[in-house]
Amino acid sequence: MKVILANPRGFCAGVNMAVDSLDLALEQFGAPVYVYHEIVHNRHVVDTFKEKGAVFVDELSEVPEGSHLLFSAHGVSPEIRRIAKERNLNAIDATCPLVTKVHLEAIRFAKQAYTIILVGHEGHDEVLGTMGEAPEAIILVETPEDVDRLELSSTEKLAYLTQTTLSVDDANRVIQRLKERYPHIQGPPKEDICYATQNRQEAVGVLSEKADVVLVLGSQNSSNSQRLKELATAKVRGAYLIDGAEYIDDSWFHQDDTVLVTAGASAPEQVVQECLEYLKKRFDATVELHSIREEEVHFPLPRPLRQFQKLEKN
Repeated sequence: MKVILANPRGFCAGVNMAVDSLDLALEQFGAPVYVYHEIVHNRHVVDTFKEKGAVFVDELSEVPEGSHLLFSAHGVSPEIRRIAKERNLNAIDATCPLVTKVHLEAIRFAKQAYTIILVGHEGHDEVLGTMGEAPEAIILVETPEDVDRLELSSTEKLAYLTQTTLSVDDANRVIQRLKERYPHIQGPPKEDICYATQNRQEAVGVLSEKADVVLVLGSQNSSNSQRLKELATAKVRGAYLIDGAEYIDDSWFHQDDTVLVTAGASAPEQVVQECLEYLKKRFDATVELHSIREEEVHFPLPRPLRQFQKLEKN
């Protein structure tokens, strides 16, 4: 067996920032540190933090007053911030700056009296946070068919935004349909789909041409990981989204297959390496790193944690 290891893969700058933030908060404040929703959509990361004393909640009523609370990388609505302040919670905002960018665009368009079409997945944490910025002004669509069902005036001020972790191709199809129906619609100054999502999709698109099977390391509730699996499914015999090596089924492979291994933006490198070791042991696999592009993006820690970061360096 030959294994192609994709680069870039795994943690993006936003996930690195969020994970480092929770690690440092636990170190400085001690357990428990509460987190609103999963810090990132990855079972391995969440389980590891639970062992360290992080407590993940879906309702702020579960957080004792005065506790330390971390907002996840996916962002939250103004209402959640209001409740956190009301309960005197020491809130640390680990929202990915690229998600914050979409929030700010929603606020700006809403203030200018635009109706905003948000392209995204219903119920996703990021979408809930973005819609919470201007709920009266935002309409959610997911497919070109959803766009066809819209009943908006041709004279209405319209703008579109997108969830950051969408399939680039799927998002473009929806945006194209929006522009066909509403030629006057405004878009964001710079596209919303994040660099890491695009880069990982590009790597899978290019490298899957050389593969028979694709393994995507990531969790089922990870939007960007699901998009990688969908992209690969169209190109290879089999594409599988798994949390780790323990989920590999040997029947997926032939002995002489070429297997592409990649990871979603919230999947840790540890699970990738465990997967490679499994394939080496079971199929005598050789591993080749194929790099499509390099990533050098870094986001600073949230302001309340930077002082502790400086102390550690000193």
